[in-house]
Amino acid sequence: MIKIVGIGPTRDDMTFRAFKAIKDADVIIGYKKYIDKIRDIIKDKEVIEKGMREEIKRAEIAIKKHREGKNVALISSGDPGIFGMANVFFHLIDKYSNIEVEVIPGVTAVNYAASLLGAPLHDFAVISLSDILTPLSEIKKKVENAVTAGFIIVFYNPKSKRRKRPLMEVLKIIKEHLAPYTPVGVVKDGKAKLTNLQRLDVENVDMSTTIIIGNPTTYIKEGYMITPRGYALKYFIHPLAREYYQRYINGEIQEGPNLECEYYPCHFMGQDCTFCYCPFYPCGDGSTGGYWIKDKGVWSCQECEWIHEEDTVKCLKKSLDDIIKEVEDLNKKKKELLKLRRNCIHETRLM
Repeated sequence: MIKIVGIGPTRDDMTFRAFKAIKDADVIIGYKKYIDKIRDIIKDKEVIEKGMREEIKRAEIAIKKHREGKNVALISSGDPGIFGMANVFFHLIDKYSNIEVEVIPGVTAVNYAASLLGAPLHDFAVISLSDILTPLSEIKKKVENAVTAGFIIVFYNPKSKRRKRPLMEVLKIIKEHLAPYTPVGVVKDGKAKLTNLQRLDVENVDMSTTIIIGNPTTYIKEGYMITPRGYALKYFIHPLAREYYQRYINGEIQEGPNLECEYYPCHFMGQDCTFCYCPFYPCGDGSTGGYWIKDKGVWSCQECEWIHEEDTVKCLKKSLDDIIKEVEDLNKKKKELLKLRRNCIHETRLM
């Protein structure tokens, strides 16, 4: 049996299943850097070490040893199916007959990096920036599609001493579509750093660095990178909000800037006051500036200006009137409202 084993990003992250596969193997085959991580548990094994870019040779040796009747562990860092040895091995699967193989999954770099940064992942795309075998044009196309679709983007193999161009090229693409303040997480050697697109310093980025770039809903709070899923938080409807939305349903509210309001401008000069009371309250989503008042259980919209931007109001008006037919719909249809909110965040913030 050949077991293609993912040993995770660090020794502490190796799974029990991976540990058992290594323990049961007669032969261990892998890149020296990965073998070094498990050397203390393979002292009694036949160990075959190969260098970088000798992946095909490693797979061929694993098959040879398997056909000799040995149990083989073909080692891969992270998860073997994500830019790892499983991809290499299965290119050869129809070259030989009677091959028994099993893939042992492992914790990949994106999971490890995300755990250090907080909760940055929602729908995401993992893209390798290595252009050794992949045309740069293909990499750029993938990044363009990912960023315009609103995916969180994770870069593996972002840069080496000689390979710097791919990272520079894809960052140009991303900056064309995302705001400069979009959060970015950088993880290297077990250390996480939070920054944003504008301040991202790639000088010390290397092959082992993982970069996670947020989408229009990603934000940073309390030192963590967060991309919300949009949980519906039902809340009592304040009497003033209830009165306002009854007038809204009746078509009696003033749209646009309300210059006659004694509180105008409560956020910024020229603000659109159509949604004086936010229809999503409380959204619990800090991506537009709202926040919890600590230990009070109260959601504050003081720093949220998004609801009063002209483009936001135009986007919301396309569907909001079809959702809110009565004031109680502010709670009853909270999930529909939050989906509308997410749609409009992407529509107004993706450039």
